[in-house]
Amino acid sequence: MSPDDSCGRVCSRGLYSCHWKHSSIPKRKHALCWFSVVTVVSLLSLSWMYICLVTFNDRDDVNWEGFANLKRWVNWFMVLIIISAVLTSYCVLLLLFALVQVALGEPLNLHWLHKIFLFFGVIFITFGVTGICLKWQREWPTVPLSLQATAPFLQFGAVAALTLLSLFVFQGFHMAEGKWSKFLIAVIFVVLSAAIFLCPLCIHSPCLIEPNKLPEKPKLFGHRGAPMLAPENTMMSFNRSIACGVTAFETDVQLSKDRIPFLMHDNNPGFLRRTTNVKEKFPNKDFSHSTNLTWKELQSLNAGEWFLKTDPFHSVSKLSEEEMETARNQTIPSLLQLLHLAKQHNVSVLFDLYSSNQENDTVDTVNTILSSGIDPSLVLWLPPAEREYVNKTAPGFTQIYDNESVMLNKGGDHLNMKYSKFSSKEIRHLRSRRVTVNLWVVNEGWLFSLLWCAGASSVTTNSCHLLKDMDGPDWVMAPLTYTIIWITVDIVSILIMTALFILKWDRQAKKQYFNLERERTVSLLIHRVVCPTFSATKMT
Repeated sequence: MSPDDSCGRVCSRGLYSCHWKHSSIPKRKHALCWFSVVTVVSLLSLSWMYICLVTFNDRDDVNWEGFANLKRWVNWFMVLIIISAVLTSYCVLLLLFALVQVALGEPLNLHWLHKIFLFFGVIFITFGVTGICLKWQREWPTVPLSLQATAPFLQFGAVAALTLLSLFVFQGFHMAEGKWSKFLIAVIFVVLSAAIFLCPLCIHSPCLIEPNKLPEKPKLFGHRGAPMLAPENTMMSFNRSIACGVTAFETDVQLSKDRIPFLMHDNNPGFLRRTTNVKEKFPNKDFSHSTNLTWKELQSLNAGEWFLKTDPFHSVSKLSEEEMETARNQTIPSLLQLLHLAKQHNVSVLFDLYSSNQENDTVDTVNTILSSGIDPSLVLWLPPAEREYVNKTAPGFTQIYDNESVMLNKGGDHLNMKYSKFSSKEIRHLRSRRVTVNLWVVNEGWLFSLLWCAGASSVTTNSCHLLKDMDGPDWVMAPLTYTIIWITVDIVSILIMTALFILKWDRQAKKQYFNLERERTVSLLIHRVVCPTFSATKMT
């Protein structure tokens, strides 16, 4: 077997250019341009995959938006993750094959089918980014926030990748024709290396603190109970959250036709369709608003079967047969039922009030709370519309605000905000002023760790069963320790790359020397053969 037909060469050549046999076709004019395209699309796909992974915390928002538009519950975010993972794997593998082609000295003739796939990959990423900009713009702050948790380790990975790829860069540098080509390669590589080596100067993370200065672990608020373990906003869900050690129930309140406050999150037209069997139970009845149904009619609905059918968090398989049966028989609970449970276990209650008639609904809701006998301090009052009435009627309620300036104007000291609204510095500043800060909705360990390091008082979560088992943040590192590791990694990388460059230069020099010697030898042999022949001919 000739060197050109070795297994590695054949596989690399075939998968990149679909030429399984060694081709005598010279390098195509735009081969390097397409190599650059493969590199750029690979970096784009990796960046897109990173965005998908860090926004996975809020996947339920995407699924809910899909249901609101299509009236069908599908885990759309998981579909997006799978497609993105396939695209990223394809692009990265294609880039690896291209690098192997360079290392083996094979021509970079990218097959037309790969070009089409790359084009569709760019279109997919473009649509994804556009979709976030138009429909999910509030999610963009999550990306820079996530870098506070991942940047130190991404930098280490980037240094390792740079060190490995430097071998290919040095080879390209020595093979480049002309001084300007070499100069361009050298400048780009040096600038990129400097950016990677020095980027820790711009990295700031709340977890870069002395371990003995780590704040207290944030308390857990059960978002609609424990919706990963039971149907949301059901008594089973709230009971499961008690087992997680939550200090507050977070829920949503609406009022029925006969003025009974009940628990239900969805409040748009057709609001009962996602989590109940209202369409089958009342096919000819209007259920676009909570006041269209009486409490008796609401109680007759099944609020658990949908959870087993759709499995929104891929957690149903972890339930026992008994738990599945309990979930299957859940109904819509009243606010009074939840208050009795909270009173029994000394758990606070935080809720939104969805209503088109805030004044009357606030009065009925406050009366229901006062009649339950719960300790008023356990009621975390969030609805802003009738706050003055609530303060006057039930002064013992804890007032919660969703706006910092309003809170300061009212002399409050409790905030309930989306986790991306505050920086770590702002959270620490608020906590230093004895303001209680609850952040929602926090489901992933990396995000919980980041907010823990920042000093958040509590978080509202769907995954209380996972966060309760965390004994500490994913990582905490003293600033001096990180600086030592950063400098050490950079120095080791520079030494390795220097050694590789010297070896490559030495090898190239020897190769040039042997080529010159071979040319001289061939020239001498030709001279010795030609000259005697010429002399003999002349004598004759």
